Formats: sequence, C-alpha cells, structure tokens
Amino acid sequence: EVQLWESGGGVVQAGGSLELSCLASGFASGDYIVAWFRQVPGNEREEISCISTHGITYYAESAKGRFTISSDAARNLVYLQMNSLKPQDTAVYYCAAAPAYKGQTFYFPPANDDYRFWGQGTQVTVSS
Repeated sequence: EVQLWESGGGVVQAGGSLELSCLASGFASGDYIVAWFRQVPGNEREEISCISTHGITYYAESAKGRFTISSDAARNLVYLQMNSLKPQDTAVYYCAAAPAYKGQTFYFPPANDDYRFWGQGTQVTVSS
C-alpha cells in the first residue's frame, strides 16, 4: 500500500521561501503521479502541482512562477519549492498519489477524485 509523509512546513515571513518534502513508500506496486494540495479551513482542497515519474509537471495558476515541483526517484521523495510566499499561501499542505494509468491509458493531470492516497499534511503559515 502507498504511504506518504510530508515535512518542511513552518512559519515564514511574506516574501520568504520554504521547501516541502513528501516521502513515499509502496510505489513499487505501480506507476503513480504525486501532487501537492493545500487546504484552508472552510475551503475546498486545492491542487497546487503534480509530477509524473517521467518528470511531466502541472501547476495551478496560483503556483506558476513561484512554486517548483521536483522528484528524486531514487529516494522516493517529491519536493515543492515555494518562493515569494504570500499570506494567502497559508494553509495545510498535503501530498497525494494517484495511479498514472487507467487501463493502458496515461492520464495527466489526474482528476482530483483519482487521488487515492494522502499524507497527514504539514502546516505552512506566512506572516505579513
């Protein structure tokens, strides 16, 4: 079974940077796409970015130009480098994994409902 653990959250001033890490296990059983989501209490969970095992990436408009997703397959890690942080980036950040294939078809980016596995989340707070 796939398991995910996030780390790297914290408190940072506006304009600062943070790098989140997602450690994954259980991927040997299949090909997965890993994404970063965030959620503010009372709001829906928002996808920020995702990456395939082939290095294909997707970014939400809110992340383009400021956030960078990357992966280290040998260490089963996916990173989210966040620069120029704003107070509105304050949220709990989650990593999630979705199967990359439906039958023989590669789906990218996955629909939000396709993400089956979730980490516990890490809090990011950006102070003004």
